[in-house]
Amino acid sequence: MPAQIKILSAGAVKPGLTKVIDAFRRDNASDLRVTFATAPAILEQVNGGAAVDIVVAPQNVLDQLAKTGKIPAAGRVTLGRIGVGVLVRQDASLPRIADVNAFRDSLLSAESIVYNQASTGIYLETLFDRLGIEAEVRAKSTRYPDFAAVLDHVSKGKDREIGLGATTVIIENEKVGVKFAGPLPEEIQNYTAYAAAVTGGSEARELAQQFIRYLSSPAARSLLSGAGIQ
Repeated sequence: MPAQIKILSAGAVKPGLTKVIDAFRRDNASDLRVTFATAPAILEQVNGGAAVDIVVAPQNVLDQLAKTGKIPAAGRVTLGRIGVGVLVRQDASLPRIADVNAFRDSLLSAESIVYNQASTGIYLETLFDRLGIEAEVRAKSTRYPDFAAVLDHVSKGKDREIGLGATTVIIENEKVGVKFAGPLPEEIQNYTAYAAAVTGGSEARELAQQFIRYLSSPAARSLLSGAGIQ
C-alpha cells in the first residue's frame, strides 16, 4: 500500500490544489487525502492535535502554528496569492464594481450581502468600515462559516443580492447557478498569500516533503496559475 499523506487546506486554493494533487498521485502512485476548512478551523484542528502531515493556509495562520510549535518556522513553500471577488445569481444583473465609488454604491443598493467568516470575511469587515458603510452593510449581511454556504445561498436567492469570496472559488463554481461579476477594484483589493508546510508531527514526513517540493515544480506552478492563484 502506498504511504498516505493527510493534507488540511484552506478552501480558497482548492481549484488549483486538487489538480496538483491529482498530478502528483499519477506521477508518484501516492495516496494523498485532503480536507478543506476555514482558517479558524485549521488553527483549531492542528492546535488540537489533529493527525495532519501538511497544512496549506494563509501565511498568518502558518505563523501562528509556528509559534505553537506545530509546524517548523522554516521550510514553507508559497503557492501564490488570491484576491477577493464579487458574485451574483446566474440570472441577476451584474453590479457596477469598476471603481471604489461604484462598488460602494452597489453594496448600498443591494438588498442583501453574503460573505464568509474566513480570511475573506475578516478583510471585508475592515473594508466596509473604511468605506464608511459598516452599519448599513451589517444590517443586511448574512455570514457563513465557509464559501460553500455562500455559494448555495446566492445561487438559490431571489433578491438583489451580492456575494463576496475568493476569486478562485467563484470562477470554479460559475456553472452552478452563479456568475463572476469581477474582482474588487485594485485600490481596495486584498490578496491573501497561501503557503504549505509539513507539520512537526507528520507520520509520512519524507513523502510529505516530496509533495512540498513538487509544489514548486513548473508543472505544479502551471496548474496553480491556471486556477487563478497568482
